[in-house]
Amino acid sequence: MNDKQFNELLESVRDMGKHMRGEKVDGIRIREIPEPDVKAIREQTGLSQTRFAYLIGVKPKTLQNWEQRRVRPTGPARALLKIVEANPQALLALHS
Repeated sequence: MNDKQFNELLESVRDMGKHMRGEKVDGIRIREIPEPDVKAIREQTGLSQTRFAYLIGVKPKTLQNWEQRRVRPTGPARALLKIVEANPQALLALHS
């Protein structure tokens, strides 16, 4: 690693530190992605926690943790929740 590469890496680490402390970093755009309101999404379907959890492929305890915001859904679970939020009927079609 040459001096230029090292200095760029060091500057990146400093920028990351600023970002983690909530300080503004020039040239960085921050995009806030709202957390899904899992309980509201489930309630739109009218399903119990157990049935909703079964239909989206998670354990009821996982769903409870999401609803109580102890744990946040990630990746494919978030995508599926967005789909159910936009079209609860899609999930309800699986229920019948």
